[in-house]
Amino acid sequence: MQLDVTDDASVGAAVSVVGERVGRLDILINNAGIGGRAAAEEVTADDLRRLYETNVFGVVRVTHAFLPLLKAAEAPSVINVSSGMGSFAAMTETEWARFGSVAYCSSKSAVTMVTIQYANGLPGIRFNAVDPGYTATDLNGRTGTQTVQEGTDAVVRLALLGGAAPTGTFTDRNGTVPW
Repeated sequence: MQLDVTDDASVGAAVSVVGERVGRLDILINNAGIGGRAAAEEVTADDLRRLYETNVFGVVRVTHAFLPLLKAAEAPSVINVSSGMGSFAAMTETEWARFGSVAYCSSKSAVTMVTIQYANGLPGIRFNAVDPGYTATDLNGRTGTQTVQEGTDAVVRLALLGGAAPTGTFTDRNGTVPW
């Protein structure tokens, strides 16, 4: 099933299919994301708007649309793929700061905060943010140092925990990611 996180009709169609076929959604993984590398002096509001539409508003659009199906599940969980590039600590205290992008980094910080606010506001659903790490994907021209499997370790671990999963966390394959 094709799903465009920037399009309400596409998201609504996906919700309808899942609702008709299963009637509930146990785990929602929000993994859509796009990158942007405009230098700080060149970034515009339109650059941010473009990334936020997918990276942030897409998470909210899809989560909101699937809430009724999540609430119908016994132990629902939402996993939002964020990034260590959205960590304030990483962007101020590590060598990763030099790779920063105003649009991308701020969008991933927003994803993590949205995750925490959902966790606080919807205690019947577990919400967690995950940093896949520098994984070789199309987003970075396959230059990442991790395999896709390594990049998905934290997502899969959380998904398999079921009702025992925590809520309101930001983790990667090695544990807690500093905020």
